Amino acid sequence: MTKLGFILAAIIVSVMLLFVMVEHQQTVIKAHREAVASSQAAVVNKKKAFIQEIAPEAVKLRNTYQVLPSVTIAQAILESNWGESQLTAKYRNLFGIKGSDPTNTREMTTQEYVNGQWQTVTARFRVYPSYAASLLEHAQLFHKGTTWNPQQYVHFLAADNYKAAAEALQTDGYATDPDYATKLINLIEQYDLNQYDK
Repeated sequence: MTKLGFILAAIIVSVMLLFVMVEHQQTVIKAHREAVASSQAAVVNKKKAFIQEIAPEAVKLRNTYQVLPSVTIAQAILESNWGESQLTAKYRNLFGIKGSDPTNTREMTTQEYVNGQWQTVTARFRVYPSYAASLLEHAQLFHKGTTWNPQQYVHFLAADNYKAAAEALQTDGYATDPDYATKLINLIEQYDLNQYDK
């Protein structure tokens, strides 16, 4: 074989190796994209399942307690991290409801916004047998108010749409987070939760 033949053969082999490497890289990229898409689909399905699990009870409770289901569902999403927080996963407490009775509470740490900054605090949180029990006590809280102010949530209960209700929760002193109302509104709009208010 001539020198030119060797050079041409080397070029052909190099080109073939390049094609093999490109094809392999494309296969890896495709597999990665498929894995990401599958993972994202699983997350979306899990979120849908969480909404579908609590929505019927939230809708049912509206008739008795005048709490908009969209706000209830958004609060459950936000406060339980889609049902995955330790408090929710272990004790079915969707809303971070606290208590003092050692027989139906557990001591845990949480983040609260105090004096303009986030702080870790330890508190006792209610334990529930089911999401339905957690949703019921949540609705009753708004209806009865607090022990120090039975009218505390009067503006929240009077709100006729999710934006007004979320803002009333903030002004009525439900949460310490200064962005609480905005977070609820964003969740309601992103996941079309106001469909449950109709």
